[in-house]
Amino acid sequence: MQEQQNWPVIIVGAGLAGLTSAIHLSKMGIKVLLIEKENLPAHKVCGEYVSNEVLPYLDSLGFDPFAVGATRINRLEVVLASGKTIKTNMQLGGFGLSRYHFDYSLLQLAKSYGTTAIKAQVQQILFKDTVFTVNTQDGKTFKAAQVIAAYGKRSVLDKNLERPFFKQSAPFLAVKTHRKGDFPSDLVGLYNFKGGYCGISCVEQNIINSCYIATYKSFKKHKNPEQFEQEVLSQNPVLKQILEVTEPIFEKPLTISQISFLNKPAVQKHILFAGDAAGLIHPLCGNGMSMAIESAQLASELIIKFLKGQIRRAELESSYKKQWNQKFKKRLNTGHYASKIMQDSRFSSVAFKGLKTAPFILDALIKRTHGQILKPLAL
Repeated sequence: MQEQQNWPVIIVGAGLAGLTSAIHLSKMGIKVLLIEKENLPAHKVCGEYVSNEVLPYLDSLGFDPFAVGATRINRLEVVLASGKTIKTNMQLGGFGLSRYHFDYSLLQLAKSYGTTAIKAQVQQILFKDTVFTVNTQDGKTFKAAQVIAAYGKRSVLDKNLERPFFKQSAPFLAVKTHRKGDFPSDLVGLYNFKGGYCGISCVEQNIINSCYIATYKSFKKHKNPEQFEQEVLSQNPVLKQILEVTEPIFEKPLTISQISFLNKPAVQKHILFAGDAAGLIHPLCGNGMSMAIESAQLASELIIKFLKGQIRRAELESSYKKQWNQKFKKRLNTGHYASKIMQDSRFSSVAFKGLKTAPFILDALIKRTHGQILKPLAL
């Protein structure tokens, strides 16, 4: 082991939640070690649509997504497998920005505020006598007063930490590619097909992001993502037309398997979990990126109070759990039920008729899966 190093905060994972926390804490003068296993910039499997609720907070951190080319999105269309379509204007709206540019831009901002970022695979996080010990695969050991786990949907750490969901079924997989062609830049579309649904929207430089989620059971009958696209996704006539007039940019699509939407504890073994590591909303509801940013804000604000001695560890953890549930539990449940409906053709048909009769229900669903405008950082 190399010489131990002590930090007020260690953040494991440089996704949106981890990077936002690093920026927030560093800007407030707190020394942060950010550990990420991958090289950045990198493409990630993600819907790449973000609700505008995060804009005041991001602005206060010093980040403007439109300065790096984000598209403005204010329309939504939901299309059943049969091709039946519902369209609506979104009151709050959002923006499209690839994780490639988003994560990298945030990383540079975090570094400019003093965050120390290293590439390493964290193998173990231990807590003893009020101190965390973080061990990496390459033999390094770091100490911290507090750890934020923001490493995404699934990690070897989940197994090592004995997180309950890790032992249960994770029957979903997701596939993403960027495309070029013709698609309205102000629209986010959700397209149902047998066994899943696909989200399509534009990001920077007129690039079209296509990301779908499906059950492994429906996917395994086909040889590869390309065949699944041709034989399953294209059964939706509207989605088929979009796929025909656009073409992939990536040599191969990105995939991620063993996705679980089961409940995850927001605090475990004194670690605060943020972003997808704390809870994953179904992509159908299109707000996971905003939730990651909001969870980072919540964790950062409480950690600052803890480090200043304004609250004890027990209050830090209980407050985080309580506020996390208040902010996100209903959204996660709504996403879960909406996904169940969309995956069953009978239910989705009935739901579609209801939405046609009372279109305000769709607006209510959007509102229920989105949060309040995030308050700016108070310096």
